[in-house]
Amino acid sequence: MKNRRSGEKNRMHLCLPALSVNEGVARSAVAVFCAQMDIGVTQLADIKCAVSEAVTNCIVHAYKHSAGMIYITVTLYEGGIRVIVKDKGCGIADVKKAREPLYTTDAENERSGMGFTVMENFMDRLAVRSRPGKGTVVIMSKRISAFPEKE
Repeated sequence: MKNRRSGEKNRMHLCLPALSVNEGVARSAVAVFCAQMDIGVTQLADIKCAVSEAVTNCIVHAYKHSAGMIYITVTLYEGGIRVIVKDKGCGIADVKKAREPLYTTDAENERSGMGFTVMENFMDRLAVRSRPGKGTVVIMSKRISAFPEKE
């Protein structure tokens, strides 16, 4: 890969239709990809949970009245991972408000409003960028202590 950032070890791109069944596919694919790092079970579970929440947000909120795609990029780098989950859905009008614990725009369907809080607690960094009518990008990072040596 020519355009690797400093310390980048590997990168995966995944594009899936925003269907409930694909939440598990995304979570599993990211976990398998991250397993090439020297990563503990707890750290891997944290990443899987955060990815699950980000993808579920795309399915439930971004494309609630239409079909769409979810774009996931996972980058393994020296010392950690970065996961980007992107949609081209309805976007979020007020990201700051949406990141508040228990805030939901879908209370009638018993949504807890904890998705961003879960992502924030399981990952070391969380950034959310959104434009109404254009979509949302969620960027999550987690520090990992080591990367196994090449044989």
